[in-house]
Amino acid sequence: MAEPTVQKGLPDWISNHIRRYRENPEEGHMWDASVAGYNAKVPTLLLTMTGRKSGRHLILPLIYGKTAKGYAIIASKGGAPAHPSWYLNLQAQPEVDVQVETKKFKARAKTVTGPERAAIWKQMVGIYPPYEDYQKRTQREIPVVVLEPVTS
Repeated sequence: MAEPTVQKGLPDWISNHIRRYRENPEEGHMWDASVAGYNAKVPTLLLTMTGRKSGRHLILPLIYGKTAKGYAIIASKGGAPAHPSWYLNLQAQPEVDVQVETKKFKARAKTVTGPERAAIWKQMVGIYPPYEDYQKRTQREIPVVVLEPVTS
């Protein structure tokens, strides 16, 4: 993928987090979630996807958990009624680039369901408990996505 851009209109703390992550991945991958009201540091990855409308390569930091098949991310959007745009982008184009600390790789995004979703959801709530509150705020089932590394 080409050099990704930060989506316009995002809060400054997101672009600052991306900058810190790129400058020092070992430290930058741990995000101080107090900016979102949770007093802890949580692990984040950098997800680069293709915008479904713009065709541009967009980058976002997202909280993650390690799974048997790859890395899990949660499309919570803070419990908003609609899915986050990044999730819609993944539905349109599931091939992505991922960075976890200094490790960079290509992956395929897959929304998981059923028992697999339930197990990963529980794991992710253990990493970032506010996900439970987010689910209570919305009638949609918050998607759980696994980023499965692609071997060439």
